[in-house]
Amino acid sequence: MKKILFVSSEVFPLMKTGGLGDISSSLPGALHALGQDVRVLTPAYGDTLTALAHTREITIVQAGTELRLVEGTIPETSVPIWLLVHPDFSERPGNPYLAPDGSPWLDNAERFAFLCRAAVDIAMDRVGLGWKPELVHCNDWQTGLIPPLLADEPARPATVFTVHNMAYQGLFPHDVFLRLGLPRWLWSPDALEFYEQMSFIKGGLVFSDRINTVSPTYAEEIQTDEFGCGLQGLLRKRRNDLRGILNGIDDGHWNPASDPLIEARFDVTSLDQKALNKTALRREFALHDAPDRALAVLVGRLVQQKGIDLVVEAIPELIEAGVQLAVLGTGDPVYEQRLLQAVRRYPGQIGVRIGYDEALAHRVEAGADLFLMPSRFEPCGLNQMYSQRYGTVPVVRRVGGLADTVEDANPTNLTLGRASGILFHEPTPSALVKAVQRALVIYRQPAAWRKLQCTGMCKDFSWRQSARQYLELYRAAVLSCQQAKESAGAHFRT
Repeated sequence: MKKILFVSSEVFPLMKTGGLGDISSSLPGALHALGQDVRVLTPAYGDTLTALAHTREITIVQAGTELRLVEGTIPETSVPIWLLVHPDFSERPGNPYLAPDGSPWLDNAERFAFLCRAAVDIAMDRVGLGWKPELVHCNDWQTGLIPPLLADEPARPATVFTVHNMAYQGLFPHDVFLRLGLPRWLWSPDALEFYEQMSFIKGGLVFSDRINTVSPTYAEEIQTDEFGCGLQGLLRKRRNDLRGILNGIDDGHWNPASDPLIEARFDVTSLDQKALNKTALRREFALHDAPDRALAVLVGRLVQQKGIDLVVEAIPELIEAGVQLAVLGTGDPVYEQRLLQAVRRYPGQIGVRIGYDEALAHRVEAGADLFLMPSRFEPCGLNQMYSQRYGTVPVVRRVGGLADTVEDANPTNLTLGRASGILFHEPTPSALVKAVQRALVIYRQPAAWRKLQCTGMCKDFSWRQSARQYLELYRAAVLSCQQAKESAGAHFRT
């Protein structure tokens, strides 16, 4: 059994802005089920403290600032969690990274440096917890200072750094680096410096014992000029330490056979019940009852990465092709407004909810025929897996984790019973429309459509297999850490 400190800026259900929140709850849960002593550290945002039961408090001091750790368990699990309490986290409502005007909080560097320093002190058992991990698992730029801050610590634990999205790098000016009081040797192109800025994510990529991304295809893509976001050279240099491990999903929380949030529960033996969810979803989005039309949906961030611009441009052709559209999400105000304009132009055929609603997301997955995910890049993606589980056929671009989790409904895969969705290549509205039209051809053949749905519903997207792959990664990181210490010791003795 390994002692693992898992550090993340968000953990569902305490905080969630995207897939990171889901993963930071589900993966520790899966590791815990495999007998690992895993404990989670995350900031205490807003009212998250009230969601924890059986808590105790510990006071720690960071850079002369008094902070508190509140201990409990992730709700509905037995996984221990520490919430880092500080006014810069806990006295701000809403998004953990963005101010109400949509711009990043001006003190994000200081806020997440607090988190990283607290993680280092916990990892070195300096805060009175009486527990020291063998490995610290860091996630995305918000935790990127942990590996470099641990680098010079004696008897340090091993580190793993997971890249959930290369596009978010935690870039700050040099004066912020100075203000954080970081060791001066970290200001170097071989450390945190990135084109005269400080890069949090680079700290994780340079100094961690092992790196991984959240799908095998994305691990290859980020080593290319197209997807590497300027760090592809570093990633190619570390390719022997880089691995792609596909995200899983919480198949208990996302299960149409037991989901309390949907209109009618169903499984592969009672798939006809899905129609009741479609009727309820149409009513909820004020869509016409149109038996001849397929219901396509989109849930997520309304930004170009997710291809929302392709969907918006394709709306007239999608309506003409014979679909209705329901959208749940928030993001770029330009696309929010264009979607709302489309509702007025096509009343009863398009419904839009701006914002995020976890319960509604379940109802959308349960009631839809098609799930649109035309991402320009997609490290892993979860909604295409949720969709298949709920008998909703995903229409996705062949990138990242989408390529790893959806089998295209080409003639060979359809014949062999492997098909579970529709894939397309080019990030254009016309390619998306053609993919939807391909889906509609199958949709109008009830037996073939049901076979496509059932294939997706029977796929295993649970965390069980992925959690075992993480244990292998942890073992490699610990071994690498031990070898580095031995090498450093031998160098010191000579």
